[in-house]
Amino acid sequence: MDNFIASLKNHIDHVKRVGEHCATEETTKQALILPLLDILGFNPYDPTKVLAEFAADFPGVKATERVDYALYCNGQPVMFIEAKSYSANLTNHAPQLSRYFNSSLGVTIGAITNGREWRFFTDLINTNVMDEKPFLIVDFTKNKAEELVQLAEFKHDNFHAEKLRFFAEENQYIQQFKTVIKKSINEVDIDFVRYVAQQANIPRQLNTKFLESIQPFVKQAVEQAISDTVVKGLSSPTIITAQPVEPKIVEEELTKIVESDSIVNPDNEKIITTKEEQDLFRIIGELLPEVHLESKDTESYYSVLYQGKNNRWLFRYDVNRKRPTIQFIVPMDDIRRNELVRAGLEVQSNGQVFLEKPEYIYRAVGILKDCLEYCMNDDNFKRSSAN
Repeated sequence: MDNFIASLKNHIDHVKRVGEHCATEETTKQALILPLLDILGFNPYDPTKVLAEFAADFPGVKATERVDYALYCNGQPVMFIEAKSYSANLTNHAPQLSRYFNSSLGVTIGAITNGREWRFFTDLINTNVMDEKPFLIVDFTKNKAEELVQLAEFKHDNFHAEKLRFFAEENQYIQQFKTVIKKSINEVDIDFVRYVAQQANIPRQLNTKFLESIQPFVKQAVEQAISDTVVKGLSSPTIITAQPVEPKIVEEELTKIVESDSIVNPDNEKIITTKEEQDLFRIIGELLPEVHLESKDTESYYSVLYQGKNNRWLFRYDVNRKRPTIQFIVPMDDIRRNELVRAGLEVQSNGQVFLEKPEYIYRAVGILKDCLEYCMNDDNFKRSSAN
């Protein structure tokens, strides 16, 4: 990742230095777009990875209508790119990009760029129909290299359709939530004031008159809370005059959250099914919807069982460590190890895999299916007879 960040930093400097000299679309392609594709592992000189002037044969397409670049993985197009000149406004993106995307079922990502700004699209709203709004916007003249680690998701050796779809959905939700949160804390409307008052257990009737009277106090509290958070994040010794939040109250609130998200086994209070474990089982259910799977939690690990059979566990997940790990039932051979490493996961020498977030299981879909096939095969669980 360090090498990738360094390459992005050099590319950002390059864009800022030569961008204004890219007056035509062709110059922009050669000077700004192809170099980034090369950084992502899509060699622009290899037509099995980057095919220029891609033409499709779906009904209604014009003979002269082509998409500028099609990126390939394993012999199949996975991403279309529409190129514009450096000074072009990308707001009204080319309609042929949508048509090509909608008519090519294997393609999960569409992008339009002027070399300076990149806008990435997928089909979160309607399957195989490119969304009108991008799920990710990158501007090399405004962003720092460290802020663009998400571009690693588009690297050739890390390109996975399901993982990118999850990344797009996650990124879209985060941006929408940020917009709502920023609006709430900037405007501090009555609904937000009511929520704060309810959570603070204010012993008053929360009618409109009262809420309007405390609205300035809530706004001041928001500003001070943000200030406290920033100061704490910077580890600054600066003393501020804002009244600090009582640690005991914070601890109690966190305890409530933990209790509401976790499930304690009534027969053994040491067995606590965490939110992460519940989320992991939900994702497995989405990936393998037609399979009878059950979960089993113990003091040591959380496992998912095929047909509820204890010896047919697809994996064992340990979320209680500093870095959560997962162990699959199939052997961690070199092929599977390399597959996980390419997907950005870290594999230990004992075959266990670090899985910091439940969502990272999307990166191991192939191995997860290997585990299912292994558990479905009765021959793997026959007792060997003594000679």
